[in-house]
Amino acid sequence: MDLRNSMLLALLLAVTCSVAVAYDPLDPNGNITLQWDVISWTPDGYVAMVTMNNYQQYRGIMAPGWTLGWSWAKKEVIWSIVGAQATEQGDCSKFKGGIPHSCKRTPSIVDLLPGVPYNQQIANCCKAGVVSAYGQDPAGALSAFQVSVGLAGTTNKTVKLPRNFTLMGPGPGYTCGPARVAPSTVYWSADHRRRTQALMTWTVTCTYSQQLASRYPSCCVSFSSFYNSTIVPCAKCACGCGHHRGHAECIMGDSKRALSAGVNTPRKDGAPLLQCTSHMCPIRVHWHVKLNYKDYWRAKIAITNFNYRMNYTQWTLVAQHPNMDNITEVFSFQYKPLVPYGSINDTGMFYGLKMYNDLLMEAGPFGNVQSELLMRKDDRTFTFSQGWAFPRKIYFNGDECKMPSPDSYPYLPNSAPSRSRIASSLASGLFLLMLLLVV
Repeated sequence: MDLRNSMLLALLLAVTCSVAVAYDPLDPNGNITLQWDVISWTPDGYVAMVTMNNYQQYRGIMAPGWTLGWSWAKKEVIWSIVGAQATEQGDCSKFKGGIPHSCKRTPSIVDLLPGVPYNQQIANCCKAGVVSAYGQDPAGALSAFQVSVGLAGTTNKTVKLPRNFTLMGPGPGYTCGPARVAPSTVYWSADHRRRTQALMTWTVTCTYSQQLASRYPSCCVSFSSFYNSTIVPCAKCACGCGHHRGHAECIMGDSKRALSAGVNTPRKDGAPLLQCTSHMCPIRVHWHVKLNYKDYWRAKIAITNFNYRMNYTQWTLVAQHPNMDNITEVFSFQYKPLVPYGSINDTGMFYGLKMYNDLLMEAGPFGNVQSELLMRKDDRTFTFSQGWAFPRKIYFNGDECKMPSPDSYPYLPNSAPSRSRIASSLASGLFLLMLLLVV
């Protein structure tokens, strides 16, 4: 009986931990939902519109973009795709005459590049797999393609839902649940005078876990302040030291190789080429407490890219700080408060201004963006002591960054010693004097 209880407890803990890993307390409802709408029947299957909706507030999908995969339930084939393509055709030797686009039992689908011929496009396709975060750009937070499926059945009862959905965005981290039949999607005509609906609809929900994406963080945070000359750097080996993601290779920022041709060329496997640093992170976020006014205080944020092979398009930064509800002005960044629970306003999302600094360049002289925040003081809680002026958490592109140790924060020097410290110093002096006299 004890063994059975132990096994049940272990199973419960495993399930709880697996759910908790994919849960983001700052974005509790964030996910990517795949919507598969059957819009017409064909002689041996159907035509479907597949839409990827990103409901994550501050996590998008960057280049080289998403890859969507699944396993067919029967012996289905893909006759054609508009707005995307399968990476492999597979074995189509049994077909005579018309050859399917893909005969793979486990197809992998990728988005098309911008600029493909018009007859290969549909709405919301062809963005190289780049999908914006919903909180940053709702209109750009979706991607779609149209697929014609054969050998699939031609009624709601004979069509079988695909299984084992996978999503790479572009690296690992997403876990997809099973496909579930949903109420048929309703479509409106362009003039909103006619309403139609899908013949059949199913959805798949995919959630992100940073722990599944990598065992190491992808960014780190450093601190400084006007009231202390100490600069708190990123922790040593904050993102690992040459033991993952190809980090064994790094180059010095002042070396000739950093200026040579081909250094900024991305690799197919996404392996970075980092500037050699003590932290070995692709991204560093620096928070500087800059100025103190009577009713306001000012902080500066600087984001530096140390990866020579990566441009961060439509980047996002999330900061959690108790004074976020009193932000008065943000210079050169866009700002949006995040209130996941409807009451506590201590989290905000920052992102670049379009066509100005929404592209964070690769490592080098232009590989940084920065802004300043002006915040009104709250007399009940505001203080510069005990590291209060520094953020509690920082996220870059949806991944939580490695923070400095709290005991290393720049401290606020005392203007005058307290009475207790004076008394303690006098007592210590008298003790030393007595000790010397005895000797």
